[in-house]
Amino acid sequence: MHGSKPRAERRERARILDLEDSTAVDPQSGAVRSVQCADMLIEQDALREIWTPAHLERLARTYWRFLKRVTLGVIHVVYSEDERSIVLLLRPFRLVSFQAPEYEMDPSRGLVRWRIASGLLVSRRGRDGRGYLQIEVTRDGAAAARAGIEGGSEYVLAHVEVEVANFYPSIASRLSLRLYNATQSRIHVLVTRHFLRSLARLDLAESRVGHLAPSV
Repeated sequence: MHGSKPRAERRERARILDLEDSTAVDPQSGAVRSVQCADMLIEQDALREIWTPAHLERLARTYWRFLKRVTLGVIHVVYSEDERSIVLLLRPFRLVSFQAPEYEMDPSRGLVRWRIASGLLVSRRGRDGRGYLQIEVTRDGAAAARAGIEGGSEYVLAHVEVEVANFYPSIASRLSLRLYNATQSRIHVLVTRHFLRSLARLDLAESRVGHLAPSV
């Protein structure tokens, strides 16, 4: 096709750099904290385009869309005005239910947080709303230039972090922590790592709710 650039010459708008993860269990309370994070090198113009409350809402939707894709639809998310539920096949099998998302955004930081409400995978002591899943994005406009990255003046570094905190898994309390680590925890880490890598495509899902879309 005339006019299209060869693959090698195409300019990347974004790419994932370092990706890390850590999961720990409090030996006293049994609460799980799991963090997966990545640095993303992104064109300044591309980041400027998506640094809006509406795109923060779309980032949240992208996470749930990716969960559905990676599990071939077996696990998906059911939406309501005041709740999000991770469901196994049918609505009665709610694995984890969350309260409605909370959003925070300023010029250097964006965050969406879902507080854990209930679900088959949540023990009774974890159903008080103190546990949560959140995605946080921070930006540093000068970081790329300081790091000496090629084209640094045209790129910025964004740090993306997915965190589960104060989560009390029912599988650990009813059966064993070792089983939780080998199954549920491992699946969560794999899904989140692939989600972070997928962000380099800048393919954000459309919002299912649209609360943060600008009024017209």
